[in-house]
Amino acid sequence: MVRRIDVTGTAGVRLAAWEFADPPKGCGEVDRAPGVLLLHGLMGRGSHWAATARWLAERHRSFALDQRGHGRSERPSDGAFTRESYIDDAAAAVEQLGLAPAVLIGHSMGALTAWQLAAERPDLVRAVVICDMRASALGAASQREWEDWFRSWPVPFATLADVRRWFGEDDPRLERPSPARGAFFAEVMAERADGWRPVFSRRQMLRSRATWVHDAHWDSLAQVECPALVVRGLDGELGRAEAQEMVRVLPRGRYAEVADAGHLVHYDQPDAWRSVVEPFLRDVLTE
Repeated sequence: MVRRIDVTGTAGVRLAAWEFADPPKGCGEVDRAPGVLLLHGLMGRGSHWAATARWLAERHRSFALDQRGHGRSERPSDGAFTRESYIDDAAAAVEQLGLAPAVLIGHSMGALTAWQLAAERPDLVRAVVICDMRASALGAASQREWEDWFRSWPVPFATLADVRRWFGEDDPRLERPSPARGAFFAEVMAERADGWRPVFSRRQMLRSRATWVHDAHWDSLAQVECPALVVRGLDGELGRAEAQEMVRVLPRGRYAEVADAGHLVHYDQPDAWRSVVEPFLRDVLTE
């Protein structure tokens, strides 16, 4: 079953939240099952969490949120794409879906939102899973690289096969072919009159990224009082030394890494991803 629930984010922005499985069984009343909110990264969408949401549904009420400007959620042309707006949207989703205190599972930018919400609103958050997101500042050069990368996209794509091929094989940023990456980007394309184009605005993505890429986020990480699991792909963007320092800074941090995975850890290696996240969740629920 796939069920959509609309959530009202900050400034009235309509957000789509998705439940990808039947409500959990064997947990007593449905509204007493532990709540989980899944937060995708920049350019992602809730459907990227479908496999994770389905196994979570065995024990949890889990929802994947299309964040503002992404997926089926609104992308207001004059709307805010600040850190505060993403954090406030996530808080609204936790409250309106009745998930508090929730486990927040975030990938990349969604992980930053997760830990910043946990730092600001500990009453809403039971635990956090941080997937392949750095706490260090990436800097202006990184933002320029993204601008150049967006300009290099050969849009519109004639077919979805072309999308999969370019992002999974032909993209100059790739070190080696990645079919999972091609499939990931195929999910964020929509067919238009002239071909396949991203469902998001690349301009808005750059605006979103500009609000966090220039700053370090160690201070907010240190304020996360709940249990937190830092997960990195062995070939991802978060290096081992930085990940282990993040665990040291977190008051209740733990560390895990997934072999043969790049930045898209949960998408590259879904079984291995589950094997490191599920025991953490089990421990959190028994504390």
